[in-house]
Amino acid sequence: MAGLNVSFAFFALVVGVCQVLRWLSKRLLSPAVYECLARELAGSLQLCMSFLELRMLMEIGLWGGGFGPDVILTLLFLLFLVHGASSDGAFANPAVSLQEFLLCESNLAATAAKLLAQAVGMGTGWAATKLYWSWELTHFHVIQNLIAAECSSSIHTSLHHAAFVESICSFLFHLVLLKLHQSHPICWTPALAVTVTFLTYTAGPFTGAFFNPALATATTFHCSGNTLWDYIQVYWLGPLAGMLAALLLCQGNVPRLFQKNLLYSQKSKYKIPKARVVAHVEEPQQKKKGERNNSKPQA
Repeated sequence: MAGLNVSFAFFALVVGVCQVLRWLSKRLLSPAVYECLARELAGSLQLCMSFLELRMLMEIGLWGGGFGPDVILTLLFLLFLVHGASSDGAFANPAVSLQEFLLCESNLAATAAKLLAQAVGMGTGWAATKLYWSWELTHFHVIQNLIAAECSSSIHTSLHHAAFVESICSFLFHLVLLKLHQSHPICWTPALAVTVTFLTYTAGPFTGAFFNPALATATTFHCSGNTLWDYIQVYWLGPLAGMLAALLLCQGNVPRLFQKNLLYSQKSKYKIPKARVVAHVEEPQQKKKGERNNSKPQA
């Protein structure tokens, strides 16, 4: 239990440091630079460090700590709940940034800046977590350091099935996001946390259920068992395909590429009552009759 308390303290420290980073960046930088760079970097740093520690608990804690999957799933839900509440709108997910670009909510320069910030944040988070593990504050970290050099791939099924699983997870995640993102964060933050927890519980044994290209790159790309192209197909192309499918289902098209709705017919939401149409038609006719009567010579 002492090891779990150290992990709780680590989670709290990471969130606190990233909150200070957001606060300072918002005060010192322009709103555009903050939204595209600093906010995404802080969100990616927080997500990567917290998820790596949680993944370590998932792999080692089940047999080395004596706690069951219910503890891990509860921690996973709380992790994404806190991330959604504290990230100030940064999802730290390249697929979400590309979705915003395809929806014309972000231009090319801002999208490129977000992707760069996410890559830097994930890389920094991976390096910082490795340094923290090297201190070996708990027996979990000791075991993690022993097995770190021989980590295995998170893909535990065929390549095509793994890519399909990641695309389905991404599809469901982005579907919930598209449906609820315009609502208040109090509504969509717990909904996304529940969605991520459910998808991880369901698809985790097959691929780890990342559906986040940057997070998967920092977490599992360095492990042996699959080639780089295998990882790209599963953890990059799979989530992007799922995002596009969710976008097409919700919008009927990709606004950045097509103006015409490809799936749904354009129908007016409002119907004009027939009585009003008849009234508008008869009114000009009555005026014309009145003008004819007035134009006749009077006896």
